[in-house]
Amino acid sequence: MPGEVRLIGGRWKRSKLPVLRHAGLRPTPDRVRETLFNWLGQDLGGWHCLDAFAGSGALGFEAASRGAAQVLLLERDAKLAASLRAVQQRLGAAQVRVEAADAIAWMARHSGALFDLVLIDPPFEAALWETALAAGRRVLAAEGWLYLEAARAFDEAALAPHGLALHRHTRAGRVHAHLLRPASGAEAGA
Repeated sequence: MPGEVRLIGGRWKRSKLPVLRHAGLRPTPDRVRETLFNWLGQDLGGWHCLDAFAGSGALGFEAASRGAAQVLLLERDAKLAASLRAVQQRLGAAQVRVEAADAIAWMARHSGALFDLVLIDPPFEAALWETALAAGRRVLAAEGWLYLEAARAFDEAALAPHGLALHRHTRAGRVHAHLLRPASGAEAGA
């Protein structure tokens, strides 16, 4: 595992993020992040984003670097959350907020505004994808995007019960990257 990752685009391009040694921590590879933000577009100006299993913060800080108006990083582990806060302060990323919280429990109780982009990349060993998809769909805006990183591919049949449809998919090594949208006719927060 690398000791750091670099942001690949936007305001903080080439800025380094520390990657602490921690069980289950697996930062999204550069190639996958580049693909994701090519799919979404380089400018996320005005977007409200949730990085539900923040870890190193690579996905959330990448969104902030590309102009997102607000980015919430959720991280259950106190050491990782402290590292994220240190990066937020070092970058002067006022639009980024770090909360030490269990992502699934937080999404299950969230009653505020919905997010334009929900980033879901739980530890692969925990196999939380189905639970995280259901919770993530709950906080996703009607025209929003949900990104899922998993150890396996999710097809339309697996996504339909969550009210989600596959927009794009790629694979890099053991990482399957999915860009999802609310399915036609599905209500936001369903």
